[in-house]
Amino acid sequence: MTFSTIMVANRGEIARRVIRAAKAVGLRCVAVYVDADADAPYVGEADVAMRLATNYLDGEAIIAAAKASSVEAIHPGYGFLSENGAFAAKVEAAGLLWIGPSPRVIDAMGDKLAAKKFAQRAGVPVLPSSEDPKDASSIGYPLMVKAVAGGGGKGMRVVTDASQLDEALAAARREAQSSFGDDRIFLERYVASSRHVEIQILGDRYGNLVHLGERDCSIQRRHQKLIEESPSPVVDDAMRAAMGKAALELARAIGYKSAGTVEFLVDDETHAFYFLEVNTRLQVEHPVTEEVTGIDLVREQLRIAQGERLGYVQDDVHFSGSAIEVRLCAEDPSAGFLPATGILVAFEPPNEPSVRWESGVERGSVVTVAFDPLLAKVISHAPTRVEAAATLARALERLHLGGVTTNRDFLVATLRSEHFLAGDTTTDFIERFDPPRELLFCEEELVSAASAGALWLQGESRANAAVLEQVPSGWRNARLPRQRTSLSFRHEQIDVDYSSRRDGSFDLGPQGDARIHHWSQRAIDLEINGYRSTSRVTRSADSLYVQILRGTVSFGIVPRFKVQQSEATPGGLNSPMPGLILDVRVSAGQHVDAGEALVVMEAMKMEHVISAPSAGTVSEVLVTKSQQVDSGAALLTFDPDDVTNEN
Repeated sequence: MTFSTIMVANRGEIARRVIRAAKAVGLRCVAVYVDADADAPYVGEADVAMRLATNYLDGEAIIAAAKASSVEAIHPGYGFLSENGAFAAKVEAAGLLWIGPSPRVIDAMGDKLAAKKFAQRAGVPVLPSSEDPKDASSIGYPLMVKAVAGGGGKGMRVVTDASQLDEALAAARREAQSSFGDDRIFLERYVASSRHVEIQILGDRYGNLVHLGERDCSIQRRHQKLIEESPSPVVDDAMRAAMGKAALELARAIGYKSAGTVEFLVDDETHAFYFLEVNTRLQVEHPVTEEVTGIDLVREQLRIAQGERLGYVQDDVHFSGSAIEVRLCAEDPSAGFLPATGILVAFEPPNEPSVRWESGVERGSVVTVAFDPLLAKVISHAPTRVEAAATLARALERLHLGGVTTNRDFLVATLRSEHFLAGDTTTDFIERFDPPRELLFCEEELVSAASAGALWLQGESRANAAVLEQVPSGWRNARLPRQRTSLSFRHEQIDVDYSSRRDGSFDLGPQGDARIHHWSQRAIDLEINGYRSTSRVTRSADSLYVQILRGTVSFGIVPRFKVQQSEATPGGLNSPMPGLILDVRVSAGQHVDAGEALVVMEAMKMEHVISAPSAGTVSEVLVTKSQQVDSGAALLTFDPDDVTNEN
């Protein structure tokens, strides 16, 4: 039952996490990768990497790669095949060990309806639900449409009245089929003011079971978690004991072994809790449990798979302090959290404050629509919740980041929100409090950052000079002329006028005086009017990323001579991201109402609806179903009703 070589059948940050834990206990690691991940960090960190000609859902190819590389066990990570009982069974049939619960348990808990029935038999409270859409009125609105084989927010839709039901059913089925290969759905009562609280469990082959407390995962967008923490701000000792008991009773009833999570919905008004599902795998948010308990969950999975006993009981589990995790994602919060793509031209986590970075990317990584938008998880642990939030926010602010739009600034705003710090963190937190979606800078901050950027650029010019590289930029053998650098920020242009003095300082005009204490290809140590700070700076073509106290300012470098560019087609609706067209709902000449669905597309495993910005008429449809489109591609042209002639 023991093994010395494992395969990690996953990618990104979870592959790195498993590889790190396995190496720490003396195991050899084999990774799998597809062409899009050929340069991913985890591929180089494994002892051996096996290329997959197809994708991460090709179980046959993964097992073949495992046998070809003398692997003895497979760790599935999370997502992909981690909760696929048929794949787990094939792994075992191939003579390999499966690091996780048995295929029987995976199958039993992977079906959300079967899991609910099991929970009821175990005496765990559940929400009213039905497989028959005709029962919607008896369940009552609002209700949730959920995929039977779902998870990760996929195949889920909230329905507030009967008029939305058919569309929600169709969309949930499509998304479920795409994500899980199973389009079955069911309806469940939706509790608007609620919290998502889950219990981490561990079980060995000998019937020993413990729980490791709760994680509160209530701050979500599109029903996907963004911020998780342990302990929950609303769970007291009595509630923790009750939820832990319910989770262990269910785990015992199904004969659970390995790491798993029993998820509950908590009514924020009554604090009553209801069973949601069992995740028969490691969770994305598992690090917060590790931080407050000191127990390495991946190491425990490996020990249990090798036939070891837990070696401790419930009374041996102790909790210390507070831990919070955020998911840093490639997405645009100001555009409804739409996924984003690009190249991470800057990605430099700070050395302090001391937090835990679990990243699947590095500087230069390419972010595509092929995978989930998660870039990294960042976890803080401190004696108090407020301190953990402050430490995490500061670490995110100090991350030098550029090239891809992310939710970093939104996460910082949420962590610093008075509502978050007060523990008012229900699943509708974003809708109720609407934290700023992007970082708002004051004029002084922008001018200071632009000055740092402009003077860094002049340093770059001198460093690249072929002759007289020691002579200051703009120097003449007579009166020194003023120089101008123009930078664009969002929709405004910032002009930095300066002139070099003979003593090496700079005259910034109305902005005062500046002196460069140190310049390098990666940073500038700059003093402006007695205020000195070091900013990391990254240039990529005509973009410039300057680090300041509260984050990274992204500038465009305005060329001295502008090239005339063609204008966008009036009335055109463009794709907000690269993706696949799933459905075209309209035809040329059709009149539509404001908000009516025009085109449905899929990107990063999620469905997105392009809606009419106002009432109007579709004049031309430019895409077809099953067509792959690039970001910015024209989808259709549209004539709004409110356009009037000026004759």
